[in-house]
Amino acid sequence: MKAIGIILAGGNSHRMKELCRKRAIGAMPIAGSYRSIDFALSNMSNSHIQKVGVFTQYNARSLNEHLNSSKWWDFGRKQGGLYVFTPAVTVDNSSWYRGTADTIYQNLSFLKNSHEPYVVIASGDCVYKMDYNKVLEYHISKKADVTIVCKDMPEDANVERYGILKMNEESRIEEFDEKPIVARSSTISCGIYVIRRRLLIEMIERCALEDRYDLVKDILIRYKNQKRMYGYKIKEYWRNIASVEDYFETNMDFLKPEIRDYFFRQYPDIYSKVDDLPPAKYNVGVRVCNSLISSGCIINGTVEDSVVFKKSFIGNNCYIKNSIILNDVYIGDNTHIENCIVESRDTIRANTFYKGEDGIRVVVEKNERYVF
Repeated sequence: MKAIGIILAGGNSHRMKELCRKRAIGAMPIAGSYRSIDFALSNMSNSHIQKVGVFTQYNARSLNEHLNSSKWWDFGRKQGGLYVFTPAVTVDNSSWYRGTADTIYQNLSFLKNSHEPYVVIASGDCVYKMDYNKVLEYHISKKADVTIVCKDMPEDANVERYGILKMNEESRIEEFDEKPIVARSSTISCGIYVIRRRLLIEMIERCALEDRYDLVKDILIRYKNQKRMYGYKIKEYWRNIASVEDYFETNMDFLKPEIRDYFFRQYPDIYSKVDDLPPAKYNVGVRVCNSLISSGCIINGTVEDSVVFKKSFIGNNCYIKNSIILNDVYIGDNTHIENCIVESRDTIRANTFYKGEDGIRVVVEKNERYVF
């Protein structure tokens, strides 16, 4: 493909609460065995984009460890490859990334040293499957300067936290508002953009000269009337992980057979870093109903309508319902957990009761693991 890829994975969201205290959103576990950034990386690989840059910043250790080998997404090539960029102190700059445009500006040599004519920019916190080639073909056919992937949301959806687009009959963008107080349209930006590489370099440099830092507000919205911007609508599954509720609902979606079939049984595939773990073990007397149980888990109690991530232990007579148990969690005997997300590496003492009454409850426990 005649494009390079950029994945923006350095952001943070206060709506994620305790879940973002030790990891970036791009590193959030999804569907038992994946991270949210795996979906953007897999889309890049499946679209035959050979050169991809991932920009990380906030709580990047876990994400950097996940990206330490490019072979999982087939980027281990002589030409191209996977590049991970973190903020660095240089002679010319000693600032952290101050926004998405500043992130690209501080690593502008990545664009200048490339020869591909187009750039595909994606976010690392969205769950979806997409062939970026189709977006690029659309971009070229429209002779667009910028193409923004968008989606029509249901009328009852809360769209005020997204970028809102309004297009004419030819799909040219006429209005673009970022997180408006009152939305005038139900069409949202999916955070995926196609743009000519030289145009992007030119606009990023001008943005830096004017002391502006945000790709959406200071470039896309600002130039929407000066540049030819078009929307590319998708109807397939797409979810953004920006809050505890979004994260919970996204994982719960994978309990639906049609969603699992779409992501994991239909071509193209979704790839992730593989851990060498034994299959899940179900001891005598367990009851598991409509749940995802990952490798390395040991189940002794009852699990219903839940997602249990790798290397978790659930003790005798436990009852887990409508919950997400993250990696390496130990749950003692006779514990009841309902409508909760249990943070990774937690140790829940025996005879504990947790239930989310008004929404989803995030459980963070730091008990000693070996007191049982």
